[in-house]
Amino acid sequence: MAEPILQVTDLVKHFPVRQGVLFKHIVGQVKAVDGVSFELNEGETLGVVGESGCGKSTLAQVLMRLEEPTSGSAVFQGKDMFSLRGKDFKALRRDMQIILQDPYTSLNPRMTVGDIVGEPFEIHPEVAPKGSREQKVRELLDVVGLSPEHLNRYPHQFSGGQRQRIGIARALALRPKVIICDEPVSALDVSIQAQVMNLLGDLQKEFGLSYVFIAHDLSVVRHLCDRVAVMYLGKIAEIGTEDQIYEHPTHPYTQALLSAVPVPDPTLRGHREVIRLTGDVPSPMDPPSGCRFRTRCWKAQDICAQETPALEVRAGGHLSACHFAEEKPEVIAG
Repeated sequence: MAEPILQVTDLVKHFPVRQGVLFKHIVGQVKAVDGVSFELNEGETLGVVGESGCGKSTLAQVLMRLEEPTSGSAVFQGKDMFSLRGKDFKALRRDMQIILQDPYTSLNPRMTVGDIVGEPFEIHPEVAPKGSREQKVRELLDVVGLSPEHLNRYPHQFSGGQRQRIGIARALALRPKVIICDEPVSALDVSIQAQVMNLLGDLQKEFGLSYVFIAHDLSVVRHLCDRVAVMYLGKIAEIGTEDQIYEHPTHPYTQALLSAVPVPDPTLRGHREVIRLTGDVPSPMDPPSGCRFRTRCWKAQDICAQETPALEVRAGGHLSACHFAEEKPEVIAG
């Protein structure tokens, strides 16, 4: 098999917490990402899901070098991303782009759409000489389903879905190989979400893109992703193919998330099985010992507090970090 285009190993990002008025001192650390490992293959979409605060967006920021990692490594096409500087780092920026979550704040309101989409060409002039940039921008707007005649308009003159298409066009400008999608449809209406998801799928086929698709909605992830990684409190709880995760989940947290996915048919809603989690998400400054999910898990036993479960291959053929991953969940009818 070909080497993965992106390989992340034991990635850690801790944020220091300081207190004091004149002389601030460190009193703790927020363990936002705490030992995450995964691979991304060429042309593949890896979904990263989990509830708010689990470290998904921090993972995206570290992969884009918007935040520097505390430790760990990320290898992109054989190069250590975190050791690149100068021209090498600039070349990496061309090959990896990001689509941000909020289309209302990710675009400069004082710039026209043509300037926003064409801005990458100012940094990488070798991609498009000055004389051809306007034509390139028009082509990009057409590719994402916007009128090329609107390049002189401002972001406030577009709807939320159209603004996100502008962000997608900007990410495509340099013809990257990997795009980090940081919850790109969470701020959009459901009908617009489907349109943007279909657009991302079409663009992937047309340009051979690889996606890291971050979301908190498992139903959205299933529409696009080849593999899914479920995160909880800075760690990956389970990772596998789309069929493995959705049809044979082995981690209690994954089972709970799937049980909360809305059922379209109202006649089935009263007959489905629902897992009700108790307690709140622990603080990332002081996560539980052993398994981080044990304080909310109905399977938890003494070993869960004493030993951190390894991310190991389970019966379904995918990886799961749970001492009792093979056991079926105890569910409550909802």
